[in-house]
Amino acid sequence: MLDINLIRQNPKLVKDNLKKRGEADKVKQVDDFLEKDKEYKKLIQQVQELRAKRNSAAKEINELKKSGKDIKAKIKEVKSLPEKIKKIEEKTAALKKQIDFYLMSFPNILDRSVPPGKSEADNKVIYKGGKTPEFKFKPKDHLQLAEDLGLIDREQASKVAGHGFVYLKDELALLDHALQKFAIDFLMKKGYKLIEPPFMLNKEAYQGAASLEEFEEVMYKIDGEDLYLIATAEHPVAAMLKDRVFNEAELPLKIVAFSPCFRKEVGSHGKYTKGLFRMHQFNKVEQFIFCKPEDSWKYFEELQKNCEELYSALKLPYRVTEMCSAEAGKRAARQYDVEVYMADKQYREAGSNSNCTDYQARRSNIKFREKEGMPPKDYVHTLNNTGIATSRVMVAILENNQMKDGSIKIPSVLQPYMNGLKKIEKKT
Repeated sequence: MLDINLIRQNPKLVKDNLKKRGEADKVKQVDDFLEKDKEYKKLIQQVQELRAKRNSAAKEINELKKSGKDIKAKIKEVKSLPEKIKKIEEKTAALKKQIDFYLMSFPNILDRSVPPGKSEADNKVIYKGGKTPEFKFKPKDHLQLAEDLGLIDREQASKVAGHGFVYLKDELALLDHALQKFAIDFLMKKGYKLIEPPFMLNKEAYQGAASLEEFEEVMYKIDGEDLYLIATAEHPVAAMLKDRVFNEAELPLKIVAFSPCFRKEVGSHGKYTKGLFRMHQFNKVEQFIFCKPEDSWKYFEELQKNCEELYSALKLPYRVTEMCSAEAGKRAARQYDVEVYMADKQYREAGSNSNCTDYQARRSNIKFREKEGMPPKDYVHTLNNTGIATSRVMVAILENNQMKDGSIKIPSVLQPYMNGLKKIEKKT
């Protein structure tokens, strides 16, 4: 959420930011916000004046009673005040709801370094890592490989749960868990604290972490309950410290969280959806940092380095892409994506790295102070990074590590987590 004073004092910045993000159609909302905000403040003042008048009249009536004077005229004078106050309060409540909607809707202010752009084609590749495989045979996609090895059951999953779900079997299920444990161990050694969050959040908590659009487009609502299944561990981790005031000495707080993730978005927006790549349910290891504002860009690069070290340790070819202004997430001031190389020679998104500056913290009311007993200085900054989304990394492992006979080499760093298994082969 943006600082309301920023919108009041520099509406041009907010409007220009919307244009950069490809949301020029929302520029008029800034003017509407300012009009409603002005009217809201005016009505609040009116209510305060009427309440003061009512209180003053009540004192006068008491004084008249004490002196034995007639109070009818004074009572008649103030009789209409409660109804006037009620009507104005109803108007202010309606205006407050509209103002809050705008505050929750306007995206974060992009950092000046973000490249301008109108679509995915304008994203900027800034680094490539790992060596792409040179197959001397026609490679298969991960879905064909998994089915040939008897490691996946899509048909039965579709019958019992619908499209976008699978049963992972035997070594593929073990590979999923191996990736989780590998990433967790890697990040804990770097000082990140391990969290397993709730897999559901109520709406109030969720609004602090997610954009309004995600409630309709992404998240599953629990019928009859004020609960939503989490779309990523980022959301409950951000909510974990809602209304918290840190002491400076407690920052930064570095977290590694793992959880299943649940998303409705399979097949949407013309995205690549084959097999394991985009599912309604998958597992993810997430990095998250709460820090002081002056440190957030340093930790943005730290999170990126951690992520790339994970991919390098797995010996997977990848590239880092900076999201252009129209593609960066609404909460992000700047965003990198890591894309993995696949057997069809395409790089596809495997995770993202975002500096959300004070945008999430303002929504969730997370601040810091110099020390205990002192007033808050400012909002913290929050950053999140997909350490490993296991389903997409499994796609890369299957496709890049396949052999001519259809077997799969297990990356050496994962072998200890796979009970020493070095290769996945077809069962005889």
